[in-house]
Amino acid sequence: MQQMTQGRLSAFTARAAQEFGIPGLAVGVLVEGRESYASHGVTSVDNPLPVDERTLFHLASVTKTFTATALVRLAAEGRVDLDAPVRRYVPELRLVDERAAERITVLNLLNHTGGLDWNLIDGDDDDGSLAGFVARMADLPMIAEPGTRASYSQAGYNLAGLVVEKVCGMPFEKAVAELVIDPAHLTDTVFDEADVMVRRFAAGHNRDEDGTLRTARPWKAFRPGTRGNNPGGGAVSSVADLLRWARFHLGDGAGALPVEALRGMREQTVALRASTLGDGFGIGWFLREVGGLQAIGHGGSGNGQFAELLIVPERDFAVVSLSNAGPQGYPCNQAVVRWALEQYLGVVEKDPEPVPFDGRRAREVAGRYEIDAMNLDVATDGGRLTLAVGIKPEIRAASDTEMPPDHPAAAIGFLPGDGDEYVITEGGLKGQRGFFGRDADGTVTGIDLAGRLFGRTQAG
Repeated sequence: MQQMTQGRLSAFTARAAQEFGIPGLAVGVLVEGRESYASHGVTSVDNPLPVDERTLFHLASVTKTFTATALVRLAAEGRVDLDAPVRRYVPELRLVDERAAERITVLNLLNHTGGLDWNLIDGDDDDGSLAGFVARMADLPMIAEPGTRASYSQAGYNLAGLVVEKVCGMPFEKAVAELVIDPAHLTDTVFDEADVMVRRFAAGHNRDEDGTLRTARPWKAFRPGTRGNNPGGGAVSSVADLLRWARFHLGDGAGALPVEALRGMREQTVALRASTLGDGFGIGWFLREVGGLQAIGHGGSGNGQFAELLIVPERDFAVVSLSNAGPQGYPCNQAVVRWALEQYLGVVEKDPEPVPFDGRRAREVAGRYEIDAMNLDVATDGGRLTLAVGIKPEIRAASDTEMPPDHPAAAIGFLPGDGDEYVITEGGLKGQRGFFGRDADGTVTGIDLAGRLFGRTQAG
């Protein structure tokens, strides 16, 4: 039976890579204590080597699970109070709102309720360190009062990384290695690109307008040599190590954390509405229900590289998918996760069905929405509603490094219910869910996508 399952896993991995046009795909499944791996393709179209379970991929935001676990360990040891203001540990913190700077807590950072916009764009006015990143956070817009709502923030996790650095008195990367990476026996998980280059690693890929794959540069999604984004998205790892990471969180803490502290990370701290990310945030994990089972997980997207980790604790199950081409890496990873849930747990997940197009409702929400780095445009087009997401042209033009391509207009549909929830039905973001926000008068003021709030800046 195990051999038959391994054969199906290998066959599906190959089909998924071919269907989505992924040069290299690595998959791992943990079920009832047994690990299975399957890989297909190559590390790079330019310099191809076979992908396997030890091949390194950029994890991007899956890194947040390491940062959060490190802070939970520090809390268990009494060195950090998660409910304390961040300024207890980073007294130099300055935000655009002084009251927010006084009130924002460590937990607000870990469950994305700090009211902080998504991220600061890498600039040349700091030394690339965490301290340099946080010194510029007074330029970051606030989207809400701390503790009032969830909105996914890379900047918040980078600030959390400085808390780790300050409390431990050593660089964030070394502290996280000592606190959680080494106790979990992760041998492939690193941050520094110098440590990547001596191992087999996957290069990201993006597609030109004619569909041709090209190697993505820079290798990570942010400026080379910059450590300021490491806590929120700088880790590099393999499928094999991520299954070990899942084992660590399914286990007893390996003497590094009390088991109750690990389990506490799975408890919901804030709810999410109509989000593909899940039903809520725990601490460092997205929480969602799959077929009546509670699951925890996290995804990540870098420059032409995508990562997905899902754990179902009550079934001692985990699945990892790492892919190296955009934008189809995201739907490819989602297809792998769904297949694994069905094959190993008998759980079938389907995208929700949108209601028929309604021109009046479509015109009501059409317009431009923005965060600090990106524009999101909702428009009516030939009897359908579309959504496009792109890096702001002025930011792209000013950057001295290549940036990931934009997501072109793709169809979205409203979901049954109050009329403000939607699902993307095509393209590289297919299956992503979100909702339109309104003020007390019912005016549309924003849109949530991928857990991030984009404020409306232009109607129609």
